[in-house]
Amino acid sequence: MNETPSGSDAVAKAAQRLLAAAADRVPCSPVRDLIGSDDVKAAYAVQELLTARHVETGARVTGRKIGLTSPAVQAQLGVDQPDFGVLFDDMQVADGTLVPTGRLLQPKVEAEIAFVLGADLAEGPLDAEQIRDAVAYAVPALEIVDSRIAGWDITFGDTVADNGSSALYVLGSATKTMAEFEPVTAAMTLTRGCETVSSGDGAACLGDPLTALAWLARTARQVGDPLRAGQVVLSGALGPMVVAEPGDTFTAEISGLGSVSVRFPASPEGDALSDSDEGTSV
Repeated sequence: MNETPSGSDAVAKAAQRLLAAAADRVPCSPVRDLIGSDDVKAAYAVQELLTARHVETGARVTGRKIGLTSPAVQAQLGVDQPDFGVLFDDMQVADGTLVPTGRLLQPKVEAEIAFVLGADLAEGPLDAEQIRDAVAYAVPALEIVDSRIAGWDITFGDTVADNGSSALYVLGSATKTMAEFEPVTAAMTLTRGCETVSSGDGAACLGDPLTALAWLARTARQVGDPLRAGQVVLSGALGPMVVAEPGDTFTAEISGLGSVSVRFPASPEGDALSDSDEGTSV
């Protein structure tokens, strides 16, 4: 009879399973059999291993993404907090261009407000005033989420281990300072072609995208890797995510901020895009 791995062995096995899925471009089974569904420490330990591996291969950390900012989604996964993943320089896609789909398995798209930091968030009270003052500017963003886990069959532990189910991100060209733009009142419309496929507002993101940023700043400092000036933070989905299919063009309009778009190739060579339905925001 096989025994379930424990401790560092389980973390290493979970990381290897996710790495193999990404390398082979074949979604894997969930990793909760190895690290559990709600073991926060173990899930982030897997994420840290994957981050270290990516940095070893030449990638540079450019920021973080926040997920699970919707109370309804938190309730669905049985958690009472958001999660985060790490952004790398090779994850950014230029506004309006084609998505490099060769590394995607079952992508979905969601619209967000991104913050670019002008100051470190490593010291001080990290209160609302400090958080707002640390933002150099906000920019409209699309996050292309993906899961290395087959069928998006994820729990909290699975998605955290899988770097917050992250893949790519797109930043728009419009920028606004916090004196020019109020994130909580922003309305979002996401279109696929001419069809509106998702909508929402700033309040859908943990009550206020700046509240989500404050949560991340405190959490990042607690784990010993605080947010730094120049980093990008994807603050969380403003509305439901949408499955991406070959040939799709997505455009997000965020009131008071601007627009951002991205295109998926009509005939991606060797790609295996998901036929799954729209799912949980992460």
